[in-house]
Amino acid sequence: MKKSPLFGILALLAGPLFIANASPADDVVNAAQKLAGEASYSWNTTVTNVSGNGFRGGPVEGKTVKDGATWVSMTRNDNTTEIIMQGGKTAIKTPDNGWQSLAEATDGSDQPGPAMFLARMVQNFKAPAAQAIDLAGKAKEIKLDGDVYAGDLTEAGAKELLSFRRPGDDNGPTVSNAKGSVKFWVKDGELVKYEFDLQGTISFNDNDRDINRTTTVEIKDVGATKITVPDEAAKKLSS
Repeated sequence: MKKSPLFGILALLAGPLFIANASPADDVVNAAQKLAGEASYSWNTTVTNVSGNGFRGGPVEGKTVKDGATWVSMTRNDNTTEIIMQGGKTAIKTPDNGWQSLAEATDGSDQPGPAMFLARMVQNFKAPAAQAIDLAGKAKEIKLDGDVYAGDLTEAGAKELLSFRRPGDDNGPTVSNAKGSVKFWVKDGELVKYEFDLQGTISFNDNDRDINRTTTVEIKDVGATKITVPDEAAKKLSS
């Protein structure tokens, strides 16, 4: 059966039409997925606290290799904590200790403090490509404004991000008046930067804290990032 030339012309025209109809949210997800498909990349994270309350950590650096390890370094004052995740296991190096497993570093603590923070961070961790997709899904609507994709977060989405706990986990702070916004920057179809602002009131043990913080993540060294796992960390990852 011979196809009509008209059918072929319509098929050629349909492809660009489908692309043109892609929503800004689709553009963001596709850009993040393209980044996730890269062999490796690095990133820098900075957190600005307008309120002065809540998490006030210093800069965060990260590296991830596809199907390999992910390394995160957090600096606060003169102290640096390193985390390496690979194959479902985690090794942590704190200022007061050498490399430990996650269980050793947290000692099963469920009380507010550095140990619980580390445990929650690892449990909730998403590399930037995955986090960007998650943020896009928490937005009410994403619009392209100049060269920036931007939108407001849903109340439920902002609340989940502020609570810093896994869905269904009741052991954590309560959050009220949650709101926020998110922005994404894309270059050549790939995510290069994103930023999200969170505001709300966090209550824990009858103490209320008003939060107003902005987190900025910048991607770099795509395809050129390498991770060297120290021998002591490798032992914890293989145990």
